[in-house]
Amino acid sequence: MALFDRYDSGGTFCEVFEGGQPRPHYVPLVDRLNALTTSDIAERARLSDTTFRDLGITFAVYGGEEGVERTWPMDLVPRIIPHDEWAALERGVAQRITALNLFLEDLYVGDATAVREGLIPEWVVKSSTGYMREAVGIAVPHGARCVVAGIDIVRDGDGTYRVLEDNLRVPSGVSYVVENRAAMRRASPLLFERYSIRPVDGYGAMLLTALETLAPQVEYPKVVVLTPGVYNSAYFEHSFLARRMGVELVEGSDLVVQDHKVYVHTTRGPQQVHVIYRRIDDAFLDPVVFERSSVLGVPGLMSAVRQGTVALANAVGNGVADDKAVYAYVSDFIRHYLGEEPIIPNVTTYLLWDDQHRAEVASRLDELVIKPVADAGGYGIVIGPQATAEELQDIRTRIFSNPRGYIAQELVQLSTHPSYSDGVLAPRRLDLRPFVVVGGNGVRVLPGGLTRVAMREGSMIVNSSQGGGSKDTWVLEPSS
Repeated sequence: MALFDRYDSGGTFCEVFEGGQPRPHYVPLVDRLNALTTSDIAERARLSDTTFRDLGITFAVYGGEEGVERTWPMDLVPRIIPHDEWAALERGVAQRITALNLFLEDLYVGDATAVREGLIPEWVVKSSTGYMREAVGIAVPHGARCVVAGIDIVRDGDGTYRVLEDNLRVPSGVSYVVENRAAMRRASPLLFERYSIRPVDGYGAMLLTALETLAPQVEYPKVVVLTPGVYNSAYFEHSFLARRMGVELVEGSDLVVQDHKVYVHTTRGPQQVHVIYRRIDDAFLDPVVFERSSVLGVPGLMSAVRQGTVALANAVGNGVADDKAVYAYVSDFIRHYLGEEPIIPNVTTYLLWDDQHRAEVASRLDELVIKPVADAGGYGIVIGPQATAEELQDIRTRIFSNPRGYIAQELVQLSTHPSYSDGVLAPRRLDLRPFVVVGGNGVRVLPGGLTRVAMREGSMIVNSSQGGGSKDTWVLEPSS
């Protein structure tokens, strides 16, 4: 019996099947998988997991399992996106990050027109934990306050792509995009003979080129990656990106500020650093300006940034634009700064300081999704239809005591995709995080991005820290 003979895609939009038949771009994949057995797939999955473990491709779990390091989870059934479908997504995320960069630049060094003209209340902006007064007046080369962004996109029950949230501070996951592709080539080389797929292994060069455009006017700008260290959950990615760009991976103790310039200690003496791709949160970057007890950052770093002798990517203060409450205004930012309609719509969102919104949400808690505005990683989310009565009562209390701290959204029935689980192919919900790179050379989008999968049956949470997996994401070349 073929693997898909009894496959039931469920009651929501399926990426692979329509009316019981594979979509045209999935036919070669379905045919190939139908020629395999579950034992074949299980063996390939085991080999991929072993390879990831041997290569140290891992992530760390915090919270209830603090200190646990796991092999990166990858499902061996790839997601495939046709060229024309991807072209619209690419335009949409480029449009969105362009508008967000304009908003941030306007907010910190411009006239704050979005606030002055009433697009967004000033108190909403300045009450955001991501808003940094210390960034006011600091110019950023080319207005690229967000050099690297990860835009989380879902597909609803009608097949419409929607932006779920924006990640503009230190978004993670791009290293796994590249490693997933390498793993798929090892596990299923014959599949690649049936498809013409856009490559992803040029990301390091793409990022380095963008970073170098931010440097002061020097002939050979020096770029470094600043990491909190080996105990950070994304340390594999930090070292991966440094290797791919051919630059040094440094910690705060490796850097020193003298005369408002940043230097790195080397065996040949101190060398000036011109661009820092930092993977440290704002609060820990400079103990002189931010968290005094931080040992992760560099004392005096912000003085060098203000003097323009070194560029930070991403810029300080970006967190205000990926606050989940500010997310509700991004469509208006696109219209205001670009004079365009959003290409990719938001999910319907309720702002809980608004009396009418709050009253409606209170009457429909068991139908909606409630999110803390400042949390990440899927933590703190309450999915109404899956919540207990006690959980709903608790979140009701939290909302009424701190309405600025939460938003509510309509529940999106995330699209599904066949995934290998417990010896069978079963439908699992998924999202997509395309990665956008911005510099003096424009806006570029890595083809595909990170597809994250909720590997537990019925789950809507795709985050790897909460049991989610991932897929290689194939963007097809245009038909000849």
